[in-house]
Amino acid sequence: MSRWKGLPDSLDQRVRQLVVQLRRLKDHSGLSLVSLAARTSYSKSSWERYLNGKKLPPREAVVALARVCDADPTRLLALHEVAAQAWGAAAAPEAGRAADPPDPADPADPADPADPPDPGGGADATGAGEGAPRPAGGPRVRTGSLVVLAALGVVVVAAVALLIVRPWQQDAAGRGTADGAAGRTAGAVPAFTHRVGETFDCRLTRTPGGLSAGRSRTTTAILGSGATGWDVVEAQCLLHHHGYDPGPVDGIVGENTQRAVKRLQAGAGLPTDGIVGPDTWQVLRR
Repeated sequence: MSRWKGLPDSLDQRVRQLVVQLRRLKDHSGLSLVSLAARTSYSKSSWERYLNGKKLPPREAVVALARVCDADPTRLLALHEVAAQAWGAAAAPEAGRAADPPDPADPADPADPADPPDPGGGADATGAGEGAPRPAGGPRVRTGSLVVLAALGVVVVAAVALLIVRPWQQDAAGRGTADGAAGRTAGAVPAFTHRVGETFDCRLTRTPGGLSAGRSRTTTAILGSGATGWDVVEAQCLLHHHGYDPGPVDGIVGENTQRAVKRLQAGAGLPTDGIVGPDTWQVLRR
């Protein structure tokens, strides 16, 4: 069994745990560093650095070691992910320094012959063949992140513009004469606000639910003295259609409207209370 050098005291515990597991796997396999180099795309000197905590092995090296040792790489990859985070956090303060500084010449190893050349023309010397981390001089801007942020910005701007423009459009379309609201569904009618002297035109149509002036589709609203709104405009238009004058169609239940309702109720055999309810609506919409 190999005699390993002690790991550096400064080595993070998470990285240390990964290195220990890699050492155990290598020892259990009985392979030397030269054998590992021969069976993987990483040189003997690279394995020496990985297994002595001098450099974090790339993910591919962990998979390669597990493969040649007939082991499941799942647990090792989980340890590697945690170790990579710790290694990156430790390397962050060293801004401007290369992530893979050149190592001093490896000490002579009488038990192993000279390193065989690495596939790819000496990739180990530069670290390119090992998936070496990029310099820690600063974070690299990712184009994908910028695109996502830009898209979110467009959505936010569009939403704000809609909130500003939509209420104005509704108010502009629904105020004034009846032309602004005639024929619109109940869900699209703007909030009712009474203005002194303002009246509304009546344009009745026959719908599956009965007669309609396009102001409200209600058949259950209770309209008593002083009530206001589009339901009142609807009732006043229907009263006009049936020959009962409610006075100006202004959306307010006043004396004239109540008087017209009572006459309609009397003609339909309903209690003459002057209040529009479900029974009165049924007569109005005939």
